[in-house]
Amino acid sequence: MAPTTTAITHIGSLVTNDPSLPGSAGPLGVIQDAAVVIDGDRVAWVGPTSKAPATDNAVDAEGRAGLPGFVDSHSHLVFAGDRTEEFNARMSGRSYSAGGIRTTVAATRAATDAELEANLRRHLDEALRQGTTTLETKSGYGLSVHDEARALRIAAAHTDEVTYLGAHVVAPEFADDPDGYVALVTGEMLDACAPHARWVDVFCERGAFDGDQARTVLEAGIAKGLHARVHANQLGHGPGVRLAVELGAASADHCTHLTDADVDALASGDTVATLLPGAEFSTRAPWPDARRLLDAGATVALSTDCNPGSSFTSSVPFCVALAVRDMGMTPDEAVWAATAGGAAALRRTDVGRVAPGARADLVLLDAPSHVHLAYRPGVPLVSAVWRRGVREV
Repeated sequence: MAPTTTAITHIGSLVTNDPSLPGSAGPLGVIQDAAVVIDGDRVAWVGPTSKAPATDNAVDAEGRAGLPGFVDSHSHLVFAGDRTEEFNARMSGRSYSAGGIRTTVAATRAATDAELEANLRRHLDEALRQGTTTLETKSGYGLSVHDEARALRIAAAHTDEVTYLGAHVVAPEFADDPDGYVALVTGEMLDACAPHARWVDVFCERGAFDGDQARTVLEAGIAKGLHARVHANQLGHGPGVRLAVELGAASADHCTHLTDADVDALASGDTVATLLPGAEFSTRAPWPDARRLLDAGATVALSTDCNPGSSFTSSVPFCVALAVRDMGMTPDEAVWAATAGGAAALRRTDVGRVAPGARADLVLLDAPSHVHLAYRPGVPLVSAVWRRGVREV
């Protein structure tokens, strides 16, 4: 059967993230009373409803706002278990550290493949209902050759953006031999995991891996054909951000504690600063200073960091609201960071925008403007989602 074309018309205010489109305005390329024509899994045409070409099908958006599907470029969704007690204790005064990861490691190792996959699917579906159409996820809760490889294999069946994070923390059985664990991560474990991943990541932080260890992990992954991204500068100042920029990593993630040299490095390179406000919300840590990064000229992305320990949210709209309220971003900047910014952090040009040739990922909001994502925090505004040209919600 020949593919059918669909026009979504009367979109009250459409964020395209392509200011070059005719009739668009501002950095977000907003088109009023817009239409989008979908042909197969791609966007074929974008413009005013009055000029939309004839199509096989039509959907009337009835004035709802539209925007690209969210691009969540940082999550940890292959896991088992629950850390409610840890969260409760933290909200009662205990500080956050990287050590809680080991609790999830024990539960994940004990889970079956079917249990891990069911949990992953549940969270992917949850994210989709909130407008996320592209999602990266990592290993990092197995910390053995077998468990890291199966985590990546399970993840790769559901998303193209899969990250090897064997260097999340030192595995418990290597507690007295961290260099031995780094050797495993860069040797046998990497050999088993690389075929299932696109990215290599490392938690460069106190309580996890220092700068030299992080460099070793990243360079080994790059030599295997993986692309780098880095957990950097979450819990304190450290070498993570500048190491990410030096090695050409696609993103440095967290970026909560930055020196002027860190900011300059991000602004002068093409490494995206991915901010994860869900983690600060859940740990009561200082907020990342998005305004400082933006004013310096750095590219900023927003993501959920969805994980069972420090940021158990799959809601990009929630993170947009936090970024506007507490991180100095305007609503326009936050929406761009959660769409085009996430695409940049994944080095993707086919997502994060609504323009001819892009993947047909589109979200409609039960609101007249994308600003309502911050204006009405916590309200389930997503009313429809198209992913790869198919209406999913």
